[in-house]
Amino acid sequence: MKFLSVRELRSQSAKIWKELPQEREMIITSNGRPIAILAAINEANLEESLSAFRAARAVEATAYLQRRSVEQGTDRIPLDEIDAEIKAVRGQRTQ
Repeated sequence: MKFLSVRELRSQSAKIWKELPQEREMIITSNGRPIAILAAINEANLEESLSAFRAARAVEATAYLQRRSVEQGTDRIPLDEIDAEIKAVRGQRTQ
């Protein structure tokens, strides 16, 4: 997988667009840190690519929430307490 800086993307864009179909994806960096993924797609696979990307982001978000729950200790809250909290909040919304 090829890494390139934002500066390279700006200055060599024509070359990069030509290379992208063979590379399939490239990582864009800013100050040496990855900030974006540039992926080759076409009209035929646009919807599938978007769907796969969105699914991957959902998995990433779920994993993040699970890690935070463990860090904060909220992963050990009993289900009956969770249900009671949900019920209380829903009761406040109806008022």
